[in-house]
Amino acid sequence: QLTLVESGGGLVQPGGSLRLSCVASESTFENYAIVWFRQTPGKEREGVSCVSRSGQVTKYGDSVRGRFTVSRDNAKNTVYLQMNTLKPEDTAVYYCAASPYLQENYCSIYADEGEVAYWGQGAQVTVSA
Repeated sequence: QLTLVESGGGLVQPGGSLRLSCVASESTFENYAIVWFRQTPGKEREGVSCVSRSGQVTKYGDSVRGRFTVSRDNAKNTVYLQMNTLKPEDTAVYYCAASPYLQENYCSIYADEGEVAYWGQGAQVTVSA
């Protein structure tokens, strides 16, 4: 089974940057679209970004578009989420999730639990002065 290990979270000041990494255990990683979600107490899970199997199709939620950039390096079995101009409202636990069902042109931040098969352990991002 595919495992996903996240790293790169931490505490940052408003306006700062962080880069999250999501590293997969298997070379079959290239057969999965990757969706980034975030969750905070009292809020519904929010789709942040999606990157297609090839890395050529990317999607972003309205709240992060223009500030976040997702990319992947299939040779390293790794997906990155570069987060710039961070705001306090970006504070959340960020999860990467792998979908074997979302084909190249259907990468979506609106994927539900039935559309993803594997989850990372979560990375805490805290934005505070």
